[in-house]
Amino acid sequence: MPKNVTLPYNGLALDRGRRGDPDWLAAAATTGRVLAFWRDRCLVAGGEPVNLTASLRETVFLGEGAVAVFAVDLSDVDEAAAVGEADADEAVDIRGLFTGLDPQEAATLAYARGMLHWARNQRFCGACGGETAAEQAGHVLRCQGCRKMHFPRIEPAVIMLVTSQDRRRCLLARHRGATAYSTLAGFLEIGESLEDAVRRELAEEAGVRVSEVVYQASQAWPFPSGLMVGYRAVAETDEFAVDHDELDEARWFTRAEVRALGASRPDSIESYLVGEWLAEEQ
Repeated sequence: MPKNVTLPYNGLALDRGRRGDPDWLAAAATTGRVLAFWRDRCLVAGGEPVNLTASLRETVFLGEGAVAVFAVDLSDVDEAAAVGEADADEAVDIRGLFTGLDPQEAATLAYARGMLHWARNQRFCGACGGETAAEQAGHVLRCQGCRKMHFPRIEPAVIMLVTSQDRRRCLLARHRGATAYSTLAGFLEIGESLEDAVRRELAEEAGVRVSEVVYQASQAWPFPSGLMVGYRAVAETDEFAVDHDELDEARWFTRAEVRALGASRPDSIESYLVGEWLAEEQ
């Protein structure tokens, strides 16, 4: 039975319910917290995210905690100008800040990054090409031509740890051009369930047929717009055949061999999937 677990970037506690209240938002913007980003990177000072007290630019409302929290995108200027405007030291990937952040701060920054990335890449309508304008505090972009409403896009993907039938080994692969081994993953396609996607991706990339496919956990992964859904799968046989397109090679690993490889990214669901399997050793 899957555990009730909160993975990194999950569990955001901000209340988003007032994004349709313009009067409240206008007042909150004068006293709230504004996180600044430049081209998907967080602007920091002294290694900490910059907290602007207000911004003359259009912001996205993230939610209300102790104070209202907003995010602003400075991507229309060059990096030096953005750093200066925010009185920051530099712009950094929030994944590089992860180990120094508490869970709520990590979830907030990831949410901000994902929302700003979507808004920056949805400036024009895919139906008629017209310009879009923000509504609902940045959570809807409406085409100013055909009036079509655009909502934040989420791209679901499956990630799976495949074990041998006796559960004593797991299959890890080295992706094209990579040096490290990792679990297998792939995007959900139209017309299939998440479990269908697990089976298809494993068959296509690694030539593996599986029997059991069991849900483990999910993780918000706005890098830029993902939702990672984690599974454990059990191979029908030890046979596999990598496609040499997505993967260069794959191998069965014992638990001792996996430990010798070193840890996965601490903020990734892969680390959780592998860690749970390692902990089952008798």
